[in-house]
Amino acid sequence: MKPLQKILIVGGGTAGWIAASILSKQLEKTDGSAPSVQIQLVESEEIGTIGVGESTIPPFLEMLTNLEINEQEFIKYTQASFKLGIQFTDWRVKGESYFHPFGTISAGMKEFTFYQMWLKSLHQGESLGLQDFSPCNLMAKHGRFYLPQLADKTAIGEARYALHLDAKLVAQYLRNYAEAKGVQRTEGKIMSVVQRDDGGIAKVVLRSGEEISADFFIDCSGFHALLIEKTLGASYCDWTQYLPCDRAVAVQTENVGDTTPYTRATARDHGWTWRIPLQKRTGNGYVYSSCYCSDDEAINTLMGAVDGKALIEPRVIPFKTGVRNEIWKKNCLAIGLASGFIEPLESTAIHLVVRGIIHFVRNFPDQDCDAALIRNYNRGMTREYEEIRDFIVLHYCLTEREDTPFWRYCKTMELPESLQDFIDYFKVHGGLPEMIDALFHPVSWRSVCEGMGLRPQKYSPVIEEMNYADLYGGMHRYAIALETFVKKLPTHDQFIRDNCSAF
Repeated sequence: MKPLQKILIVGGGTAGWIAASILSKQLEKTDGSAPSVQIQLVESEEIGTIGVGESTIPPFLEMLTNLEINEQEFIKYTQASFKLGIQFTDWRVKGESYFHPFGTISAGMKEFTFYQMWLKSLHQGESLGLQDFSPCNLMAKHGRFYLPQLADKTAIGEARYALHLDAKLVAQYLRNYAEAKGVQRTEGKIMSVVQRDDGGIAKVVLRSGEEISADFFIDCSGFHALLIEKTLGASYCDWTQYLPCDRAVAVQTENVGDTTPYTRATARDHGWTWRIPLQKRTGNGYVYSSCYCSDDEAINTLMGAVDGKALIEPRVIPFKTGVRNEIWKKNCLAIGLASGFIEPLESTAIHLVVRGIIHFVRNFPDQDCDAALIRNYNRGMTREYEEIRDFIVLHYCLTEREDTPFWRYCKTMELPESLQDFIDYFKVHGGLPEMIDALFHPVSWRSVCEGMGLRPQKYSPVIEEMNYADLYGGMHRYAIALETFVKKLPTHDQFIRDNCSAF
């Protein structure tokens, strides 16, 4: 065995510093000292970063825990607010909204039993909606927040949450963390890449003339994909046929009114706009298709929709949805935008960075980079990208809108076979195909399907043997108790002021 002696991360930003932080923690010695493998990161302030990934999902907090980062301190530093889910407006039809909550929806029952009982209740003429049983939905609806882990014996114990945060402050925080763990940072712009005789990467050359060699390279150079594509030629699987949006315009504005504990995603004529409230400002953007909308029209649409004064000039960001056919090739691993991109509708970009590094640690190589490890990694990460792709497409393909060419395309487009299979299976009685290590839990799929008007045709015959009257009576009492409890919680803004107000 020839252990890796040095790993070079090319590119900083959120992706680069998450990679550096996780590696420096995972590879550290049992006594907590710096790992034997040297970790170096090279980045150029001249190039800059995208820096608009401001919304996360609950697994992000697991990363903080695994890194032994104090959550309260992190929230203060990154000016974060809490996120209980996403409100979708005008997606199925104009004038209609639904909520995709985090956590579970089970009314204290087994998840399968609850959902099937709820379906049966609809057949019995009951009117309580699926989200009436969701702690996160009720907290979002009333603008309330409390940490569910401090109330696990209460009606909100099934809730989960994520964060809205400043991506650039996250990168700064994690840079400090990683450097304290022994990661070496080098400032400089890479001018060329030198390959080995076997095609792998040997070293990079900076504009200063400095040469940096390593055994393994992690490409966090964003859409530039300097190593994985421009040097190693890894091809890209384009998913534009399923997700036609290919541009975004982003702007930051002053806060106006209460800070909502959820992200807003509002469907527009040619895509959708986001609204992400932080403690000290609000992030806004418009994701759209250039086939149907010009940049100027997109900017005008976004600026007409924001609340508050703009703090920066709107910035247009082109992208192509898809994934690398080889995310790991030879002695190079692509992380973040260099590995693939799925539009930010469900805030999965940072999650894919974390998963990319975690999978790498599980398949950690020596200098030979065994091909079996590479194949296993690429299969696993491709599955994760495909799951997220299908979940995002689900939001579009179930639309009933036909008011613009964009929405007519989304309504009638051909679907990935895996998604079509899911829809066909779900229609029967709400079943979900088995998925290995799935990111989106049943509540997520069911919430989007229900919000977009896809309801199972019937309920499972299994529950016919259960006492419906008793079980539904308990569900009804739970819904009443939940709303009563939630209304007594502090407001989102009050909780932040009392516990984690930004520095």
